[in-house]
Amino acid sequence: MSISTPKFSVSNLDLFYGQCQALFGISMDIDPNSVTALIGPSGCGKSTFLRVFNRMNDLIDGVKITGSVCYDGMDVYSDFDPIDLRQKIGMVFQKPNPFPMSVRDNIAYGPRVHGTTGKKELEEIVETCIRKVGLWDEVKDRLNKSALSLSGGQQQRLCIARSLAVAPDVLLMDEPTSALDPISTGKIEDLLQELKKSYTIIIVTHNMQQAGRVSDKTAFFLNGVMVEMGETRQIFFTPTDKRTENYISGRFG
Repeated sequence: MSISTPKFSVSNLDLFYGQCQALFGISMDIDPNSVTALIGPSGCGKSTFLRVFNRMNDLIDGVKITGSVCYDGMDVYSDFDPIDLRQKIGMVFQKPNPFPMSVRDNIAYGPRVHGTTGKKELEEIVETCIRKVGLWDEVKDRLNKSALSLSGGQQQRLCIARSLAVAPDVLLMDEPTSALDPISTGKIEDLLQELKKSYTIIIVTHNMQQAGRVSDKTAFFLNGVMVEMGETRQIFFTPTDKRTENYISGRFG
């Protein structure tokens, strides 16, 4: 079996909010076309770490980062413009956040910003992206209706479709199902298995069962430290660190 080149390589990463250190010496590789889950108790640094990949932490005053984050062999912090980087590395947030506009315009917004103006091309992007998230049959007759009229689960899938519309390479997901019902959650988990054929996905989840279902590799965070990372099955059944075993078995967190 050939070993693929990592999509991301993180080396000795520290992150500070002012004088307060939030992440300590994190090193990991992220495989392409895979789902990597970041797990750990609340406040352990996993969402902060997720935002390192597309430089969302740049938007917070006083953040300082040392170490390196390489994406396809290029340094995220010196070789990319943040706007260009965020087109390549899309983000889906915890709560669905559709724009207060039509279903169609939610999808077309990003491509328009990036210079796509042809009506036919935009219509093709809208339909393709909505189909990719399994939402077409539910909204094809409602494309001109407000996205805010959709259910929570539909809104979250629309937000994923909106991320796909600018042709990203990577999807970052910060607890994307925590506000959803079990049926909607199941649809998004199924969707991740389909999307990883074309995209690299990194997901923060507080739900260990979900990490077990959707991810290929899992990294366990505690107090700003990545305690261990490995194949998801190994992390869940034969962790090498006692702290991981205690968290997985529910002794804390």
